[in-house]
Amino acid sequence: MSASGSALEVIAVPAHGAEDVVVATSGPDEGCVFTGTGDGSIWRISADAQRVERVADTGGHPLGIELHPDGRLLVCDSTLGVLLVDPRTGGVERRLAEVDGRPMRFCNNAAIASDGTVWFSDSSTRYGQEQWKDDLIMHTRTGRLLRLDPSGEVSVVLDGLFFANGVALAADESFVAVAETGARTVVRHWLTGPQAGTRDYLVAELPGHPDNIARGSDGLIWVTIASPANASLPLLDKAPAWVKVAATKAPEWLQPKVAPCVRVQAYDHTGRLVHDLERPADHYAMVTGVREHDGTVWLGSLEQPAVARVSLA
Repeated sequence: MSASGSALEVIAVPAHGAEDVVVATSGPDEGCVFTGTGDGSIWRISADAQRVERVADTGGHPLGIELHPDGRLLVCDSTLGVLLVDPRTGGVERRLAEVDGRPMRFCNNAAIASDGTVWFSDSSTRYGQEQWKDDLIMHTRTGRLLRLDPSGEVSVVLDGLFFANGVALAADESFVAVAETGARTVVRHWLTGPQAGTRDYLVAELPGHPDNIARGSDGLIWVTIASPANASLPLLDKAPAWVKVAATKAPEWLQPKVAPCVRVQAYDHTGRLVHDLERPADHYAMVTGVREHDGTVWLGSLEQPAVARVSLA
């Protein structure tokens, strides 16, 4: 655990499930933080964290959120797909809802290349966001990494992922990385160089289950650890199908638990661990979003009506 950094500061938002965060880097909103909540709202938090304003409503359940080159926000809405949201007007444009003629079940997180290409994840083709635990228990491995070209053409780049989640691009865009929540890995798909078109691991074994990942202003790829490693998942992987089905139908208190945790890590382009930040989970837990900006690490949580921040200084 890194000893550096300040105490965790929690900033309330008026709705539950502020899953991801992004920091505006230019324009009138420079320094402001955007997040989305489970009621469909998109919120803008002022740079001094004193004002929280609702700027749009997707009508669905926003998860991953990114800055689009045209000044809008690109939002991965778990029920509606890839959206473009204008925080100035509240306008919502549905950019992509289907892949190969089938609606996406679980659009999750994205990264945008310098040419406007959108790399994004679809966590499962069988279960939606409300049944995310079922997908992990059943080990469907139907997660996908997809590419949306500026022309509108969409293609599946990687499939068979164990709950595809966060997506991030290397600083030089030589690879795109996608987190596998169930496998506790960050998969790397090479885009340039002699390895172009192949895959390996940026991180082959994380200390817990990752959710969103994002490249920070420091050029590092920041990874959330939403929960410590769950010992029951490997056991369920080897269990008969009827045991897995029974586990999905069991009362909540009998299902695999998400242990309270506030932890994020940062890796360089070689997969070397640079930062490992952990804070007490007494007032905040289940970190699912992370964004480093100028030495401040912003956090989001699917289970909290708040975002949080911690300074690396």
